[in-house]
Amino acid sequence: MSKVVLITGASSGIGEATARKLVAGGHRLIITARSSDKLEKLTDELGSQNVLAVAADATDFEALSKVVKTGVDHFGRLDAVFANAGKGVNAAGTQNGDPEEWDTMVDINIKALLWTAKLTLPHLKETKGHFLLTSSAAGKVSIKGSVYGATKWFAYGFGMNLAEEMKEWQGRCTTICPGMVNTPFFDEPKEDKLQPEDVADAVAFAINADPRNSVREIYLMPAN
Repeated sequence: MSKVVLITGASSGIGEATARKLVAGGHRLIITARSSDKLEKLTDELGSQNVLAVAADATDFEALSKVVKTGVDHFGRLDAVFANAGKGVNAAGTQNGDPEEWDTMVDINIKALLWTAKLTLPHLKETKGHFLLTSSAAGKVSIKGSVYGATKWFAYGFGMNLAEEMKEWQGRCTTICPGMVNTPFFDEPKEDKLQPEDVADAVAFAINADPRNSVREIYLMPAN
């Protein structure tokens, strides 16, 4: 069954790979990120009949609200959301960390996730829809002084709690927890690690599962 899916952080990496995977599977997309040029390029590739691109900063509640409204007005409904926007930091640890980096990271890894859920849940409730989010393997283990990991602990816990809330109206929530993925997140390529397409496969699996099957969590790690 074709679904209308909103993807945040869709201009590169996991979000971009997921957009390609879902369109190939017959779904239609609302894609958003800050980079309008990259979104337009992806839309041209995947077809404007399949994809609506709306550039916005996911940390801006009002801007994200316009994305949701524009997408729902265009397609008439919203069946699934993949809250994928996120970032890390350059300065690791707490003592040596950079508060300005933390501020930006908390905005995108935590606040943007909350904004996305708050704005889309009313529409998902109408369709008994599906909310998916990107946490991390770092959100399941203790990493010395990792503030990034702590934001992903939040994402993981939020996803588990949201699944219980959505269960009240037969909605589903899936928390995706990948290990190291070869994305622009890193300065050096990580060819021996997970690829964005691996995470896209996990997202597609959860979305395409029978509605009776609430896939609460997918935890994937590199084989090496």
